[in-house]
Amino acid sequence: MRIIKPLIIPIVACLLVYILYAAGFVVIPECDPQDRGWGCGNEQSFAQGWILRPTNVSLSESGDLRIDLSILNETAEWSAMQAVAGQPAVLKTGSGESINCDTVFVSTGGHYIAPGFQIKGYTAGSEAEPQTQLIYVECKGAQVEPKSKLLVDINYVTGQYNYYDKTATQVSVELEVDLDAVETDLQYPIVTEVEGLVLSPANAIVGLNEVALTLADAKRTDTGLEFNWQAYNPSDYPSALHVGPPPVVGTDGILYGFYKDPGSVAAPLTSPLKTTEWTTTVNTPNDVNGFYIMVSVETGTRLFSSSVIDITDK
Repeated sequence: MRIIKPLIIPIVACLLVYILYAAGFVVIPECDPQDRGWGCGNEQSFAQGWILRPTNVSLSESGDLRIDLSILNETAEWSAMQAVAGQPAVLKTGSGESINCDTVFVSTGGHYIAPGFQIKGYTAGSEAEPQTQLIYVECKGAQVEPKSKLLVDINYVTGQYNYYDKTATQVSVELEVDLDAVETDLQYPIVTEVEGLVLSPANAIVGLNEVALTLADAKRTDTGLEFNWQAYNPSDYPSALHVGPPPVVGTDGILYGFYKDPGSVAAPLTSPLKTTEWTTTVNTPNDVNGFYIMVSVETGTRLFSSSVIDITDK
């Protein structure tokens, strides 16, 4: 009896809930597909990692299978990713064949991307001669075939950028792309809005030693965009603040701005109770708009946090 009695209460409680549910007194709320928490049915949760989406599957000029892709950050954190260097992607054809795809351009170009943002290209080349690199995979000798899938091994990091331990948060994962699910009408750059993520130019970003960084001005130039930055030091001691050269992304889904490690750039020294100013530039096409800046600011010793600044009116 000592064993049975403790079981009676939960059993009776379950029966009571079932009776009330059957009678309509207990209502289970319907799943909201926009709820990025637990998700609905096959809907995955918000923190599901990086997502590759095929935007075009066709034969290249050389007759090889080319798969154009977009990459979406659904890690719920700032994140940088890239395909594993030197490792081919693998095409699994509908007929069961496996084909290595040696041409793999899948990356954020070194930059950390805001959660919920999506891109289809980044800046490669060099600082002196930047080049736009579209994100795609090419499979030599392969053909377009229904029910095919692409497998890509990637590494990604999340959270703050640590200059002294760049892979502290690294995750390695294999991503699968359904090549029958081509999406030609994707919108860039924001897919999932995150409350409080996007700042206005008037918002100050507080960095190391409470130095406050603000975007004083942003303007178009003949070659792209020019930003005027101000750093105010509220302390009684001189302070230097490392700020990575910020890239921008607009409605065309290309991340413009050649990557430079924010921990290795020169740090302007700001005197006590003074403001230091400097400018940065980024090359962009004149016919692209809707830009957002992604800036990395030193918040600890060589530890960087990122912010998004809205300049869609430029």
